[in-house]
Amino acid sequence: MARERVISAGTTSREEAQFNESLRPERLADVVGQERIVEQLLIALKAAQQRNEPLEHVLLSGPPGLGKTTLANVIARELGVTLRVTSGPAISKPGDLMHWLTEMKRGDVLFIDEIHRLSRTVEEFLYAAMEDFRVDFTIDSGISGRTVNIALQRFTLIGATTRSGLLTAAMRDRFGLQFHLDFYSTRELAEIVRRSARKLNVQADDEALGLLASRSRGTPRVANRLLKRARDYAQVRGDGTLSKDIVEKACRVLDIDDLGLDELDRSVLNALIKTYNGGPAGIEALAATLGQERDTLEDVVEPYLLQVGLVIRTRQGRCATKAAYDRLGLPYTPKTPIDSQGELFDDE
Repeated sequence: MARERVISAGTTSREEAQFNESLRPERLADVVGQERIVEQLLIALKAAQQRNEPLEHVLLSGPPGLGKTTLANVIARELGVTLRVTSGPAISKPGDLMHWLTEMKRGDVLFIDEIHRLSRTVEEFLYAAMEDFRVDFTIDSGISGRTVNIALQRFTLIGATTRSGLLTAAMRDRFGLQFHLDFYSTRELAEIVRRSARKLNVQADDEALGLLASRSRGTPRVANRLLKRARDYAQVRGDGTLSKDIVEKACRVLDIDDLGLDELDRSVLNALIKTYNGGPAGIEALAATLGQERDTLEDVVEPYLLQVGLVIRTRQGRCATKAAYDRLGLPYTPKTPIDSQGELFDDE
């Protein structure tokens, strides 16, 4: 059985989802980081409330674990309305949406996670609901079937996606507010971990919090997961207090280095360098070499490796940088130059 990946930004169990829920901020004023998005949301929310109108539809994109679901919950609380939650894979046909749409009251929020995974039929069915707040729904089928036009209450759709490029232009254009969440700074993550430690009644000094933040891959969900594991280690191997030494030992047990890389990250870099001579290599080839799902590498592993400059993407595929060779302690030999757009070219 594969070992659970501690620094994965995905939620792996119901218990962990409940743990994350208990640590989420409840108001925009409590949100740490993403200042530009928070400011724009605050203005949009106040304007909608002053006009007594539902908020425009919102699209949140970015890698897993950066707070898309958290923002959806915060928006609903700020508006004082009901939040209904579903996901793209859970909606296979238009009828699956009717339950949600017909129960929405004016101003309510419908949150669809992984919205890029909606089928084309469901996506087209949503167009009229988002624009006109009406849908044409077919009752029965065959010769006795009939289509009924159903009026909906004006609601707000919040879509979350890790793969905004997979959304059609027609779907993206129907979102009045579109935000891309960025990775968090170490300072912001330290503040998030400090707040989480306070909620969990964990004693921790500033050095311990800073160390946890620096190894959290710029991702709050990872930071909270590391805090949980460090708390367990401190309880069993220490006096329950988080110190820099305790956090370092906990990370060593978890096989997480000073940059937040784990075994899978290093395996990707090793495959890229040793198997593909530093690249370029396609994502499918890397996935096959490592025995991993393409989505795991593309959604979870690659964004951070790109962020910290260990991998670059070109039209031919992924390439390891000199920093990646240095990180693994391997000799680096300069190869074909790369232009400013990340495109390989020949000197000759």
